Amino acid sequence: MTLSSSLRTLTKQTLNTFKLFHFTYHTNLLSHSHANAIAFDPLVSDSSFVHHAHHPFDESTQKDLSNYNHLLFEYSRTHCNQEALNIFVGLHHSSLPVDGSTMSCVLKVCGCLFDQKVGRQVHCQCIKSGFVEDVSVATALVDMYMKTENVGDGRRVFDEMGERNVVSWTSLLSGYVRNGLNDLALELFFLMQGEGIKPNPFTFATVFGALADDGIVKKGIQVHTMVIKNGFESTVFVCNSLINMYSKSGMVRDARAVFDSMEKRNEVSWNGMVAGCVTNGLDLEAFEMFYQMRLAGVMLTQMIFATMIKLCANLKELGFARQLHCQVLKNGYCFDHNIRTALMVAYSKCSVMDDAFQLFSMMHGVQNVVSWTAMISGYLQNGGTRQAVNLFCQMNREGVGPNHFTYSTILTAQPAISTFQLHAQVIKTNYEKSSSVGTALLDAYVKMGCIDEAAKVFELIDEKDIVAWSAMVAGYAQREDTEGAVKIYLWLAKEGVKPNEFTFCSIVNACAAPSAAIEQGKQFHACSIKSGLNNALCVSSALVTMYAKRGNIESANTVFKRQGERDLVSWNSMISGYAQHGHGKKALEIFEEMRRRNLEMDDITFIGVISACTHAGLVDEGQRYFNMMVKDHNIDPTMEHYSCMVDLYSRAGLLEKAMDVINGMPFPAGATVWRTLLAACRVHRNVESGKLAAEKLISLQPQDSAAYVLLSNIYAATGNWQERAKVRKLMDERNVKKEAGYSWIEVKNKTYSFLAGDLSHPSSDLIYSKLEELSIRLKDAGYQPDTNYVLHDVEEEHKETILSQHSERLAIAFGLIATPPGTPIQIVKNLRVCGDCHTVIKFISMFEAREIVVRDSNRFHHFKGGLCTCGDYW
Repeated sequence: MTLSSSLRTLTKQTLNTFKLFHFTYHTNLLSHSHANAIAFDPLVSDSSFVHHAHHPFDESTQKDLSNYNHLLFEYSRTHCNQEALNIFVGLHHSSLPVDGSTMSCVLKVCGCLFDQKVGRQVHCQCIKSGFVEDVSVATALVDMYMKTENVGDGRRVFDEMGERNVVSWTSLLSGYVRNGLNDLALELFFLMQGEGIKPNPFTFATVFGALADDGIVKKGIQVHTMVIKNGFESTVFVCNSLINMYSKSGMVRDARAVFDSMEKRNEVSWNGMVAGCVTNGLDLEAFEMFYQMRLAGVMLTQMIFATMIKLCANLKELGFARQLHCQVLKNGYCFDHNIRTALMVAYSKCSVMDDAFQLFSMMHGVQNVVSWTAMISGYLQNGGTRQAVNLFCQMNREGVGPNHFTYSTILTAQPAISTFQLHAQVIKTNYEKSSSVGTALLDAYVKMGCIDEAAKVFELIDEKDIVAWSAMVAGYAQREDTEGAVKIYLWLAKEGVKPNEFTFCSIVNACAAPSAAIEQGKQFHACSIKSGLNNALCVSSALVTMYAKRGNIESANTVFKRQGERDLVSWNSMISGYAQHGHGKKALEIFEEMRRRNLEMDDITFIGVISACTHAGLVDEGQRYFNMMVKDHNIDPTMEHYSCMVDLYSRAGLLEKAMDVINGMPFPAGATVWRTLLAACRVHRNVESGKLAAEKLISLQPQDSAAYVLLSNIYAATGNWQERAKVRKLMDERNVKKEAGYSWIEVKNKTYSFLAGDLSHPSSDLIYSKLEELSIRLKDAGYQPDTNYVLHDVEEEHKETILSQHSERLAIAFGLIATPPGTPIQIVKNLRVCGDCHTVIKFISMFEAREIVVRDSNRFHHFKGGLCTCGDYW
């Protein structure tokens, strides 16, 4: 039996049975002198063990420490760290003394094995033997503590060193970087130079790593000049660190300049440049670099294969991914876990899930959480929700614990998987405070409509990143809870978190809700300008939508024109906005510009276009655009498209054509379609069609008051009070409550609401006095009340009184007395404006020289100078 095999057998038995050393380690050990060091007391209770422990050394003909040190160093150099530790065990129990080189080497081994327990015991032996005064031993101690994540003890050893050299400083500095303490690392780097220690290439390489992680590229450039001054600009690993720093900072040209200036390059240099191009989205440049690398005959490493396979995944380059797979097999890297996982991801993104799963299955026995998560993610990306959920359950059964990536991924599978059950598992595995898991959880709750649960999850997240903040703002925005969204945004600002473009997009979307104050959107627009994010595509598109929905179509158009880049949301928002504001021709002009540019269109585009035709009374054009959608753009009409067509014909009084559309639909008409037809029947007083539409609507939504109210209004408009009474009685029997008509107006950042005949406002006397004044002026101008809009069987004079006290008139009267002359007035009404109020508001806009904007349940009406943008096509 050879010496090394004998030692391996012996020390394996030893380590399985005994501890290497047995010390009482005092917490203030490092401050004690050698004389006070705790004595070494090996725990030996078996005499046969003592005999065997000494045997290999006793029989050796060369009891030369240098031979054993050489063997120890060779094991350490070739990463056979456990074998190196075994050698030291045998050496310790021999009669041979050890020296500083021995202790330095074994401390390095402890660091590589992340074995702080043995490392501390060796530290004690160093104190006893007087080796801590040796600079190389003390440096190895610093390195060991840093590698085993004991930063405090590492720094204490460093501070107590009588002598320090550049290696000592670099060990501490790299330890800080390894433990994520980049600020301390940079502080130490400058302190080191202040004490007259000249950095070596390893010091510079470590500092560049810290600067790359923190993105402090300005300091990195300064340190780069120091590298040149010190003459290390040709050192390969220093240049490699520079390439990494510049690439991570988005400065690929500077990285390339460093690369091109290198006299010698290794595989790391090439891989750094390729990875830098991939990270910064320069896909073609990455392929070019890889091609040049192959021409240069550089050996392909696991790292370059993983990088290039990732690039294939990003570009969905299946053919090249398969070629790389072949090269992986050829080069013997097929068992590399990172490469296999990268190939699985590439195949998943290329939608060849069978190949991905085959690779995954071949990893049986060595599948880790990363490979499981990659497969789960792949199935979810390709619509295989059920397979993803099954894999997640299997992963749990096989005892593989999910990590934060796994939870963040599988939470997108709801409703196929229970969010509540996942939440419970997240709590059990202590991931509830993780930013990524918490964000995924709150997003899942938002999608379920559980905003309160989402808020609870959000509050528990320890370190809320901007993604979590933005997700919470977006959650409130989706619920049209502007107050909640603004509250989160203000909290974010108070915490000193810098909002990004997605935060602004979400808060602007929240300000588009009907309940939002008119000025809030403008304020957040100003904030986005200050942050330099107003021109970000998602923000500018959200601003276009917000201004269009809040009645300011001119501002929407201004933002739209300033957009350097426009997405489909912007185009659709402008078309729909112009349609809703009564500018049908402008909406169609936007659409025709889209056609000229051959831009992509979707179903929402044509909903906006047909709506524009509806509001402008362009029946033939609406039919033409509907046909264009189906024939030229191959878009299948949805229920909403058919509803728009029914609305188009109904408003024009072509109720028969509207019925033809309903009868020709490939699926049963929904409630929206019948409600649209019923509303038109009320306007055109078509009892027969109205009764049919009401019956259909009531059968679909028996508790919706709209059907009963509209039908009763039809009967009232035609004077059929008996039938109207029957409908009202039916409502009472079914306990269906009619929605009350409200109007809102915002004055000085405060919103006021009004009901018809409302007397609750503190300024009621002034409001009704203003209405009396307007009534006189209206009659002088020849206005005659249209009492057909009063749907009660009462005296004519009483009908006129009812009309004069509609909620929109009260809101406008308050606006006139509460705002300076000439100030535009904007009100919101939850129901449609009646025809008589529409006429009156036109007169008021002329009398008072005011622009009055009314947002009813159907559209915007802009009254100015006695005219309305709807052209009376209200």
